Amino acid sequence: MRIISGKFKGRRIIASGKLPTRPTTDQAKEGLFNILSNNYNFNNLSVLDLFSGIGSVTFEFASRGTTDITAVDNFYRCVKFVDKTAKELDIEVNTIKSDVFSFLKKPFRTYDIIFADPPYDFKDQQFEEIIAEVFKNEFLSTNGLLILEHSKHTKLPAHPNFIEKRKYGSAVFSFYKNQK
Repeated sequence: MRIISGKFKGRRIIASGKLPTRPTTDQAKEGLFNILSNNYNFNNLSVLDLFSGIGSVTFEFASRGTTDITAVDNFYRCVKFVDKTAKELDIEVNTIKSDVFSFLKKPFRTYDIIFADPPYDFKDQQFEEIIAEVFKNEFLSTNGLLILEHSKHTKLPAHPNFIEKRKYGSAVFSFYKNQK
């Protein structure tokens, strides 16, 4: 994994092949962060990275100046990897080892941006459950943004908070905005 921009631009973060992850590709990450950089000041954001894996998106936000980041993953080794890498980069990341669905059932706090990158083999209803729980339990701040990464084969139904979809190679980002 390579950090695209910011303080740690060009830095490679190498994780063991034994970790159960599929990091967001550089092409997709670059496209996503181009969109975000036109709309947000990264220094003032609170970010929740669901299914954080090795922290590809977490460290991209941190590199661009975000200091309020929570990374949630179910795999102990992924959480420990994010902790270890954050320490090496001398940044703060609040890591939580939890099943994402359990985490979303207990309102924790609000975030300006929630990025969720579940396994591509999730069933459509599992993706729908993520969206439903984020909005039902009010995890997004006013005008907050949920970004859901999924494959082009995932069919998500219409949702009142849906605003757009962007495709980068095999990755698709669906954007949902808190309209409050």
